[in-house]
Amino acid sequence: MKIHYLTSAALVAALGLSACGTSDAPPANETTTVAEGETMPADTPAATTNPTVGGAEMFATKTIVDNAIASPIHKTLVAAVTQAGLVDTLKGAGPFTVFAPTDDAFAKVPKATLDGLMRPAQKTVLADVLKYHVVAGKLTAADLAKQITDGGGKAMLKTVNGQDLTATMAGNVITLAGADGSKATVTQADVNQSNGVIHVVDGVLTPKM
Repeated sequence: MKIHYLTSAALVAALGLSACGTSDAPPANETTTVAEGETMPADTPAATTNPTVGGAEMFATKTIVDNAIASPIHKTLVAAVTQAGLVDTLKGAGPFTVFAPTDDAFAKVPKATLDGLMRPAQKTVLADVLKYHVVAGKLTAADLAKQITDGGGKAMLKTVNGQDLTATMAGNVITLAGADGSKATVTQADVNQSNGVIHVVDGVLTPKM
């Protein structure tokens, strides 16, 4: 991935608690019996199939921003979204599909580039790069796979930035390519949000600047 300081920016957009049982819960090999006519307590937790991210629980009832804040591996992303003034947008109704680079992904970007983009004077540039990781609508991994298949091996995803991302797939692994040749692989898919879905990626995607 080629990155040029303040001109070919590399950054991204968008994104907490391990589920704990109570001490009086029945052992895993036992069942809880409810007598006829009785009901389970109102505070009985509902089962969830949403994956954890970085060991932190992601709640499908919370927004993209709220879950990103809770993720221990998306601190740089949260800082960038805040600096770019996109918090309210990503807390909006959406829905949005966000390809969320991890802190390790941001660590691959030259420090001078990141530091430069986080300056107030570069707010518009930073926002433009982050928007390149956001697609309007909710696209699950299955949706992406279908679009790739229907497209003969690739799908063109129109981002909120206005430029396209190219999605391809090898086996069950989805890879995204940026307009400048940058690439990222989806390492964790289908993290549901109240206003869309997050797919964790291992790289920062860069639009043409």
